[in-house]
Amino acid sequence: MQVLMLSWEYPPFSVGGLAQHVYELSRAMVKEGAHVEVITTATSPPYEELIDGVVVHRVVPYPGRELNFISWVQLLNMAMMEKGVSLLNQAGEFDIIHGHDWLVTHACQALKRIFHIPLLATIHATEYGRNGGLFSEEQKYIGAVEWQLAYESWKTICCSKFMEEELVAVFDLPRDKIEVVPNGISPESFKVSSPELSSRERFASPDEEIVCFVGRLVQEKGVQTLLNAVPIIREQFPRVKFVIAGRGPYEEELQRQVVNQGLEPHVIFTGYIEDHLRNQLYYWSSVAAFPSLYEPFGLVALEAMAAETPVVVGDSGGFRETIKHGINGLKSVPGDAVSLAEQICTLLESRELRNKIKKDALQDLHDNYTWRSIARKTMNIYRDITNSEEAFIWKKQKGVPILEEKPSVLPARAMPPLENKSKHKTIT
Repeated sequence: MQVLMLSWEYPPFSVGGLAQHVYELSRAMVKEGAHVEVITTATSPPYEELIDGVVVHRVVPYPGRELNFISWVQLLNMAMMEKGVSLLNQAGEFDIIHGHDWLVTHACQALKRIFHIPLLATIHATEYGRNGGLFSEEQKYIGAVEWQLAYESWKTICCSKFMEEELVAVFDLPRDKIEVVPNGISPESFKVSSPELSSRERFASPDEEIVCFVGRLVQEKGVQTLLNAVPIIREQFPRVKFVIAGRGPYEEELQRQVVNQGLEPHVIFTGYIEDHLRNQLYYWSSVAAFPSLYEPFGLVALEAMAAETPVVVGDSGGFRETIKHGINGLKSVPGDAVSLAEQICTLLESRELRNKIKKDALQDLHDNYTWRSIARKTMNIYRDITNSEEAFIWKKQKGVPILEEKPSVLPARAMPPLENKSKHKTIT
């Protein structure tokens, strides 16, 4: 199986969980016998690299003065398309193109149409879901591009049943065009072989416990709810420090909230932390809290579980499926500081419960969320697509002009977002 993946982020360039997902998935696929090449963003040399069998091509966005992030993405897509055309002309045909999220839509669409290679998309989250609707012109634009990616794709992968319902509701995407494949985890990547207890004192004294949050600082992650819970928790457990690790556009607002509530002695913002320190932070923490208001899957909870840190999550989105209350973690009412505080206090007061949850969570990871099993599920979807009669016929049409009035092999089975109703021709 020859796979060409496109992702705007790939380690070491990492903005959110997407980078780690594509990194782990591509490596796992190579171990399963696939040939995988990834086109991604260049932040520094090397621009061509072999990482655990994965051929990585990093491209610099086309030169030009971008007006905003969206215009930067368009320049990036031009560079990705150019690299893709070069690879396909030099190396021959890939079996499938796999695009991750809206930021690579236009390059994926162009390569699909030019070379008649089936396109599969993974939509990790939607702009509609992140914002509870599409309000600004930028949000409406991103929503329309997300729809375009789903529309152009033979199949669309999402990470949870929650996301499946969102794709159906927001994009009118038919269920038989959606495949649910969860995110995965490599538990060994989060183990701490040599605890650095002296470094822990940067965050808390030896007699203080730590409650941590790790992730991107955006409103939907619910860190503001955790900060509202701090005074409630401290009434029962005054010797607790709260460590917020990560960066994001909501960071300044959260820091203002800390000052306004007089929480400076009890809350620490670390900014972005490297993997080594992240693992140490999990090791030091008694509880990891992820009180998300919107969560397509919640990979960060699996990371904490792999580090053997008991988790409390907001009962939202993908967390509803991955976290079983009282078994591999605890769940709180999204946006409810009292509920969140109660669940965190439940873990702080019972070491026995923490140990039980850590053990059950680790077993759950090994049973259901290994990258090997996720790579196999994804490759089975590839095979279903590439072995289909429709794909065979369509690939044979390469080089034949597609007239506007001529119906294509596959029907268009999705409609534009609700905010952008317009008539579309079938374009597969």
